[in-house]
Amino acid sequence: MNTRFLDACWGKPVDRTPVWLMRQAGRYLPEYMAVRSKCTFLELCKTPELAAEVSIQPVDVLGVDAAIIVLRYPDPG
Repeated sequence: MNTRFLDACWGKPVDRTPVWLMRQAGRYLPEYMAVRSKCTFLELCKTPELAAEVSIQPVDVLGVDAAIIVLRYPDPG
C-alpha cells in the first residue's frame, strides 16, 4: 500500500509531495463512462461497490497518490 499521502498528512518525511485529484463525476474518463452506461447516477451513488470503483479510477488511471471521498448527509433539521 502506498502511504505517501498519509505520511505527509502526519508530517512524516516523504520522497515527493503527494498529489491528489478532485473531480466531479469523472465524465472525461472512459472507465467512468463504462460504469455509468450500466446504471443511473443515483444508483451509482447508492451502490457502495460502484461508488468505490469510480472513486479509485483516477488513482489507478492517473497515478495520483490518494482519493479523497467526501460524504455529505442531508441536514436533519
